[in-house]
Amino acid sequence: MDSSRPASSLTVEPLFFGSSDWVPNNSKLPVLIYRHALEHEPDAARQFEASFGRHGWQGIWRDGVFDYHHYHTGAHEVLGIAAGRGRLMLGGPSGQEISVNAGDCLVLPAGTGHMRIDASRDFLVIGAYPPGQEADICTTAPSEAQRAKIEALARPRTDPLEGAGGSLPRFWNG
Repeated sequence: MDSSRPASSLTVEPLFFGSSDWVPNNSKLPVLIYRHALEHEPDAARQFEASFGRHGWQGIWRDGVFDYHHYHTGAHEVLGIAAGRGRLMLGGPSGQEISVNAGDCLVLPAGTGHMRIDASRDFLVIGAYPPGQEADICTTAPSEAQRAKIEALARPRTDPLEGAGGSLPRFWNG
């Protein structure tokens, strides 16, 4: 997170999704959308990577968002929008379309469907996962074992932007 911006100034939008067609979503945890988490950062990618790493999130990557509906059973996922703008569909085929811009950040609980609808040419996402979690890519309805895995997956101890005292623990453990 931009060290010049106090954590308490972040705006967080929680979104809950029920099952959507074949996408399970997460029955207990909301998606968290942090609007303008980084503002006017000349190297937002490096800032997101540093924040995610500092707060214990791992498997950090740079890319985009797949253009097909998918979800993960083995990991929660953070997506920092480092450059450009995009339109994403969250929650599966009957979910919700959202617009994201450079500086925004999303935390998706395991099971949450997501895909890219459209994006600018410079769209760049920095992603990561909580310690010990690895993302699989699921594109079909989950088995009972996969549903159980989503429900049993450990919640992160730290917010990827704000650390232990941040928004994620308040929304996910409160």
